[in-house]
Amino acid sequence: MIGDRTKIRSGPPPAWLVEHTGRNLHEVGPSPATMAEWSAAGLTLPDLAAMRRYRVARIREQLAAHDCDGALLYDPLNIRYATDSTNMSVWTMHNAVRFAFVATDGPLVMFEYSNGEFLSLHNDVVDEIRPARSLHPFYVGDRVDEIAAVWADEIVELIDGSARSGGRRLAIDVLGLDAIRALEARGVELVSGQRLMENARVVKSSDEILAMRLACFSCDRVIAEMRAALRPGMTEVELWSMLHVGNWERFGEWVETRLLSSGPRTNPWYQEASAKLIEDGELVAFDTDLVGAYGMCVDVSRTWLCGGGTPSADQRDLFARAVDSIESNIPLFVPGATYREITERLRYPPVDEFNGYTVLAHGVGLCDEYPSLYTREQWEVAGFEGVVEAGNVISVESFVGRRSGGEGVKLEQQILVTESGPELLSLDPLSL
Repeated sequence: MIGDRTKIRSGPPPAWLVEHTGRNLHEVGPSPATMAEWSAAGLTLPDLAAMRRYRVARIREQLAAHDCDGALLYDPLNIRYATDSTNMSVWTMHNAVRFAFVATDGPLVMFEYSNGEFLSLHNDVVDEIRPARSLHPFYVGDRVDEIAAVWADEIVELIDGSARSGGRRLAIDVLGLDAIRALEARGVELVSGQRLMENARVVKSSDEILAMRLACFSCDRVIAEMRAALRPGMTEVELWSMLHVGNWERFGEWVETRLLSSGPRTNPWYQEASAKLIEDGELVAFDTDLVGAYGMCVDVSRTWLCGGGTPSADQRDLFARAVDSIESNIPLFVPGATYREITERLRYPPVDEFNGYTVLAHGVGLCDEYPSLYTREQWEVAGFEGVVEAGNVISVESFVGRRSGGEGVKLEQQILVTESGPELLSLDPLSL
């Protein structure tokens, strides 16, 4: 029993299972060293219970607005948003073995993988925990139709038990074809839930912002350690590994990419960290793309000169252009500004002369999130309407590299949109 509710469907959890509650990663929490860093910086811990309630309420607002009876979530980041529980998050991104059902007017049920029910026992927003049936060929082989029928009957039972108007209208994020067919055969109307979830996640609560500040502060500390360690002769991977270790040590969870490159590998962007030796006088550029403390994403980029010498005229020019883009574009993100208005005012080097980045700004939360803003040249094929709101967290990006060749500069800052304007969350200085 948790409080006065039985969470495990088959009956009260055994004593040994309840004992696992306090051993959960999220219950154990940050290390004493990390807590001391945060305390010395005057940072405040989030109220996790309040944060979880806010997130579930945001999901249910979207479900009600789209006249859905519930949502079936398989994306591990959507599961995290709905339940604040994790189980091998990166592995489950390509193995659909755990999922959550969020009723619009009813329970939140976590379907957990492989006897991992204890991973959500600490969480008051999860009303019930059931074992998950997987439809992945790895587990069911050629019995997929048989297992999918049993799986779908259980989902329909939940929909019918909390239906708003006797219908079966279900939002889904990422779901395999076998599961889709099984649900549709039972009269379930499926709605695209990924946009719904992105809309729910876009405005952060005060507690989410506290968690984001902690994650950003820790990332800044790791970046400072990387810069202090940078020296000619170390490999790109050696420098990149410091981001992983520093993130893990500070209650972080994973790094989504391996975008660090040096010298001629910096242009065009997207070379992955390699065994190349970083040479004296070369530029080194990287993009953190990390999931840090409390699952919050920190997506910032820096470019440094290796060796502490004097940058060349071309290096200074590229860096100045990238800084100009970042510093000119950050002030555009104020409540009420439309995505079209911002796009029309975005500053960036001429696209016919310089390689740029994929987007000039995007949302951030548990990962890179909605929205994405592109160059003016891309508006007709990729742009979309929307309005900036207070509580949005945005990463503003710039990559500058000459199309004729040479090195490139990657910079990115993370900001919080407030009623009084944008506030920098990433405080490590932009300096070559």
